[in-house]
Amino acid sequence: MTKERIIKANPKYIQQFQKGFPLLNKENVTTSMESVQDGEIFKLVDNKNTFIAKGYFGIQNKGRGWLLSWKEQEAIDRDFIFKKIQAAINQRLHFFYNEDTTAFRVFNGEGDGFGGITIDYFDGYYLIQWYSKGAYSFHEEVMQSLRKLTDFKGIYQKKRFAQEGKYVEEDDFVEGTRPSFPLLVKENGVQFAIYLNDGAMVGVFLDQREVRKRIRDSYSKGKRVLNTFSYTGAFSVFAALGGASQTTSVDLANRSLSKTIEQFSINGIDYEAQNIIVEDVFKYFKYAVKKELSFDLVILDPPSFARSKKHTFSASKDYKDLLKEAIAITEKNGTIVASTNCSTFNMKKFKSFIEEAFKETTGKYKILEEYTLPEDFKTLSQYKQSDYLKVAFIQKL
Repeated sequence: MTKERIIKANPKYIQQFQKGFPLLNKENVTTSMESVQDGEIFKLVDNKNTFIAKGYFGIQNKGRGWLLSWKEQEAIDRDFIFKKIQAAINQRLHFFYNEDTTAFRVFNGEGDGFGGITIDYFDGYYLIQWYSKGAYSFHEEVMQSLRKLTDFKGIYQKKRFAQEGKYVEEDDFVEGTRPSFPLLVKENGVQFAIYLNDGAMVGVFLDQREVRKRIRDSYSKGKRVLNTFSYTGAFSVFAALGGASQTTSVDLANRSLSKTIEQFSINGIDYEAQNIIVEDVFKYFKYAVKKELSFDLVILDPPSFARSKKHTFSASKDYKDLLKEAIAITEKNGTIVASTNCSTFNMKKFKSFIEEAFKETTGKYKILEEYTLPEDFKTLSQYKQSDYLKVAFIQKL
């Protein structure tokens, strides 16, 4: 490792850093970071050069680097990374013994003490995601840790550090044996088809596990369900298995059709009895109003930002209007599952969008329950943005 560069904290943020805030960005330091190298270790100090913490530079859309240790004598080395990954695995041991769920997160970046890296488990296969070139500079240390700590079938990786955090297109296989795809994994007894070598996405978002289970167990029986921004139809599969009278899945991506058919099929559900529609969700809402369609359960889980030919959607600006569209086609006493993974606002703000949307439409509603990230997606209380998932089950009164 190279000599540690000294970085001075902005006095306004010193207390925050001392309490364990982990992200380095342009605003919270006074030293120029123009010439820093990805992966370079730095020491953060105050105006009197008193040590605060140390970390590494890794430019990603969130910031310029991550703080990793608040102990001056602690080295950021192979042993440090090994201990972090070992602790993360030990905290999730019960997941490894759950035969009903064979896909979960093993290491969640800053929540497990090393921002910029996540590791997911898919039935013996590990998927490492690197969010900056700086994070990737530790790949050998991470690989050695996994070799020592786990008995893996194979390891894949996604490099998410092309321009603006975009995925770097490549084969993604690192070592071990390649599975035949789709790799079938289970979540609460339901099967998912996973592709570890097919672009940025693998086929399911693991952070919605508890929400899907709740939809299946308590909200679907006999209900007409609309799943918008449906991706591979995971919510629809859980709703169908929960006894929904019919599911309708809507997504703009052409591949969502074959992917959703596949997810229904591997779970023994007749996909032809379900509606799978490739269409802009906003256009579908207008169609549903025109045709006087209505649903008992509407699932809204849009990306934080999306662009189609006619629409640009930003969760922080447009969620309220999206919710109004959903309210219009939800039956009285029906339920809307409103979800967002946008980290730029908190649950309080999210609830204000819900309040405004209902105020501008039918008026009355009740929030039945709320969800944030499941336990394997460990978060850091000093860094509120790490707990990005916000889900509300809303009854339209």
